[in-house]
Amino acid sequence: MKIPRSLTGLDLIKRLKPFGYEVVRQTGSHIRIQTLQNGQHYETIPRHDPI
Repeated sequence: MKIPRSLTGLDLIKRLKPFGYEVVRQTGSHIRIQTLQNGQHYETIPRHDPI
C-alpha cells in the first residue's frame, strides 16, 4: 500500500483500524498502536501533519 504524502498521523491510524490496530499509548507526539491478529505486533506513528 502506497501512503499519500499528505497523510497525517491520525489519518493513518484511522486507516489501520480495519486491520485490527488499536491505540495503546502516546508519548509526546508519537502514538503506539498494536494488533493481536496473527500474533502481537506494535507500530509507532508520529502525530505530525503531514507524516
